[in-house]
Formats: sequence, structure tokens, C-alpha cells
Amino acid sequence: MKLALVGYGKMGRIIESLAPEYGFETGLKLDVNNNAAGEGFTAANFKDIQAAIEFTAPEAAAANLVRLAELGVPTVTGTTGWFSHLEEVKACYERNHTGLVYSPNFSIGVNVFQRIVAEAARWLHQQPDYDAWAWEIHHGAKKDAPSGTLLKLVDGMRQAGYERKIDVASNRAGTIAGTHEIGFDSPADTITLRHTARSREGFARGALWAARWLAGGRKGCYDFSEILFNTNPPRR
Repeated sequence: MKLALVGYGKMGRIIESLAPEYGFETGLKLDVNNNAAGEGFTAANFKDIQAAIEFTAPEAAAANLVRLAELGVPTVTGTTGWFSHLEEVKACYERNHTGLVYSPNFSIGVNVFQRIVAEAARWLHQQPDYDAWAWEIHHGAKKDAPSGTLLKLVDGMRQAGYERKIDVASNRAGTIAGTHEIGFDSPADTITLRHTARSREGFARGALWAARWLAGGRKGCYDFSEILFNTNPPRR
């Protein structure tokens, strides 16, 4: 299967190196050198492409995704910071009868971690002695803070019933791949839950897993956790 990489930075290069393990060869690479104004989004360029993986910048992602939807290309996007446009983008994929998988984090470990955090919040919202915090640190080049992953963790806590204040903090420094920590503290004890990424490889593997899933002909829009845990049965 041929894969298009929209964005060819550090993540794009890792995805390209791992793609053969998932049955893909890289058929198209778009970056600032050949797609600065969107000129790379042509039917000819995407003629033989079975799926695209988009890792770019928050300010470019929504426009990129709309163009991919209009070309009918099944797409995985790991860009964060653009989710205020999510409903508009989803409508475009639905209208063009193709598939989209999105997530602030494609690490399988992080997605399991989100469920663990939500379950802890479900139990502790009934215990008024426990206050909560949410903290993360990423490399200095990451633009959005707090990260989309941290915001999703906090949202999951809220959906699980934890309504009290959650103190949220972020740091950006060095080359740290990403650490997320959720804590609950009471006069009697402290519970600390932490996920630490060792490299970007986990994000790349999750995105490729999703791209292979989409390339099987799935249509519609899915959060990565929906297909990973099969909580929203796929449509064909």
C-alpha cells in the first residue's frame, strides 16, 4: 500500500522508517519545500495513495485535513492544537465519504493510561478529601501548552465525575519526548499516576496502526481510542 506523509519532520521520518512493518511504502512526501501554499494537494499526487498521515503544525492542520478529505484520502492526523475546528473537519470527511482517525496522542500506552486515570477519578470523586493535579513536560519545540494529551486526560476525569478543581501545569524544555502525570492528594496519602514516553516511536507506531486500519476501506471519523478499544464499531 502507498502512504502519503503530510509533514516530513522528525515524526514523518520515523513513520517512513517503520512503514514497511505495517505494509506501506512511502509514495508521497509533502513539506514546506513542495507544499508551502497547499500546492501539493492534487488529484495526480494522490492518485495511487491508500492512506495519508498528517503531522504538521496547529495552524496548518485543519486546512490540510479539509484538502485531504476533498481528495477522498483516508487520513490519520496526530497534529495537536487544532481541535477547535474538529466538527468542521469531521463534517468534511463525512461529506466526502472517506475516513479520518484523530487523536492528541497515538501512543497505545497513553491511551491505556487515559483509561486508568479516568477510573481513578471515578472512584475518587466521591472522596472530598482528595484534591487533584495534572502536569506534563515536553520538548522545547512543542508549541501547544498544555498539550492536547493533558487536556484529554483532564476531560476524561471530568466525564468520570470528578468536578472539583484540577490544578493544571505544563513545562517545555530540552528534548523530552513527553511525560504526563496525574495526582490525587489527601491528608492521609498521595496517589501518583505517570506515563513517560521514551521516544516518538510509540506515536509513529500508533499512527501507522490506524492508517492500516483505515486503508481497509473504513469510512467515518474516529478518535484513536474508539478503534483501539472498539468502543465505536467501524462502518464500511
